[in-house]
Amino acid sequence: MATTRDEDRRATLVLLRRVRDRIDREYAQPLDVEELARGAHMSAGHLSRQFKAAFGESPYSYLMTRRIERAMALLRRGDLTVTDVCFAVGCSSLGTFSSRFTELVGVPPSTYRDQQRQATEGMPSCVAKQVTRPVRNREATTGAHP
Repeated sequence: MATTRDEDRRATLVLLRRVRDRIDREYAQPLDVEELARGAHMSAGHLSRQFKAAFGESPYSYLMTRRIERAMALLRRGDLTVTDVCFAVGCSSLGTFSSRFTELVGVPPSTYRDQQRQATEGMPSCVAKQVTRPVRNREATTGAHP
């Protein structure tokens, strides 16, 4: 019986990796948890619970993190407005985009663009991506203060 349970876990992990890969590929498309769940043949609630258990965050949170990472790269270029970047990464609400960006990065998108344009100048993009990778601002989500 343990073998069947292990096989079920492996099969679930394969499905979850496919969902994560789809998010990585299609982050700029209109994706929602229900659509992702249908593709994995799970209910939205089950997908969310399993995804969070496997990867440490919900599918929606993972999607928004991918979008914000891409937005950071576009903002560093400095040739697009914050609104253009918002829509380019698949967000349909500038307010939601700005709030999530500020939560993950710690500063609003316009401030980030102004600060980072010069900070990563001359740096290879692969290094800039690693150095500027967003880390969830846990204080913003818990309301705790240092």
